[in-house]
Amino acid sequence: MRLKPLVVLSAVAVLGGALGWAAAAAKYQKTGVVKELSGDSFTLDLGKEEWRFYTEGGTSGKEALKVGNKVTVTYRQVASSIEAKDAKKK
Repeated sequence: MRLKPLVVLSAVAVLGGALGWAAAAAKYQKTGVVKELSGDSFTLDLGKEEWRFYTEGGTSGKEALKVGNKVTVTYRQVASSIEAKDAKKK
C-alpha cells in the first residue's frame, strides 16, 4: 500500500481547509439604511456616518437595494494594489 501519497494528500487537504477558513474569517458586516444608489455602488447611512459600498456582477442580494431599505452588508477589506514611496529625508 502506498502510504506516503495518502499522507501528503491529507496534509494538503488540511492545510487548504485551514487557509480557506482563515480567508473566510476575514469578513465584516455593517447594517444601515440605503441612502443613495448608483449603477455599481450605494451609500449606507449608519447613523453617525455614511459608507459607500461597490458591487460586482456576482454580488448577491442587490435586489434588496432600494432607498430607505434597512440592509446588512457583508464585505471584506482587500488591498488591490500597493505602491511604495520613498520616505523624505530630513
